[in-house]
Amino acid sequence: MVIVAVAGLLFSAAGTGAAAPSAWQYTMVAFSNDSDRDMDVYESTDGTDFTAVQSGAYRPPSGVVRDASIFRAADGMYYVTYTNGGGAEIGFARSADRVNWTFVQNLPIPYCCLLLPGTGPGTGSAGSSELPSLSPFTTKAWAPEWFIEGDRVSIIVSLSTGGGFVPYLMTATDPGLTQWSPPVPLTGIINDHIDTTVVKAGALYHAFTKGESEKVIEHWIAPSLGGPYVLDPTFRDFGPLKEGPAVVQLPDGTWRLYYDDYTNQKYFYSDSTDLLGWSEPKELSGLSGTVRHIGVMREPA
Repeated sequence: MVIVAVAGLLFSAAGTGAAAPSAWQYTMVAFSNDSDRDMDVYESTDGTDFTAVQSGAYRPPSGVVRDASIFRAADGMYYVTYTNGGGAEIGFARSADRVNWTFVQNLPIPYCCLLLPGTGPGTGSAGSSELPSLSPFTTKAWAPEWFIEGDRVSIIVSLSTGGGFVPYLMTATDPGLTQWSPPVPLTGIINDHIDTTVVKAGALYHAFTKGESEKVIEHWIAPSLGGPYVLDPTFRDFGPLKEGPAVVQLPDGTWRLYYDDYTNQKYFYSDSTDLLGWSEPKELSGLSGTVRHIGVMREPA
């Protein structure tokens, strides 16, 4: 078992008796409209107003650094995983201070597991159990997102085998996060979905993903991380041509969803108390028009 935990999830829950930190720090990583070769780092005390920690903080040895996702491990190091544009692989880097980053590896994902037929509603984008035509070889790996639960470190990564993208789950098998289990599809979310991120609330897992057919953000719910996920038909999708959802929980328990209005080169956020009803979107002050597909984490300041 991998003994790694994300610091951003170590805040005390109500009723535990542990004192909550008096201040919080949000770290955002993103590429910009100007360059996908460099990752910029920002910070905030409230998850709304962000200032630059370091522009061009990380440039990989080759390729790009798009769609970065960040967490802090129990060893105190920050880790990012990202789309490197190299086809069937994703990149990794780490840092002790969020300013100076070290390349770790490009992880090849040369194969994917065949999707298994599902049963019941929610299997597929329209409730159908029909499977897309897939080859056994991955051609593209895109938009990896960390998911941490207890001492288990996982990644949700969008894989394509020549057709549309499908979200897959991979779990680290070593403390250095260099060895990973084979990718397994998230049951239910098939038929062309990308930019999938998952959070857990209570006993349920909530996936937010871009449905490429309509190019809107969707909300799916499951009783376990692997699924089966069922589409939430009441979700406010924020309109067409949106992508890159990132979700973080605020200190009072409110959930905040950030998303990329990419055709207008703007960034927005919306809040929810239950991951079901969402507030009127607000533009991300200061960084809207600059950042693209962000990753955000919260930790004690």
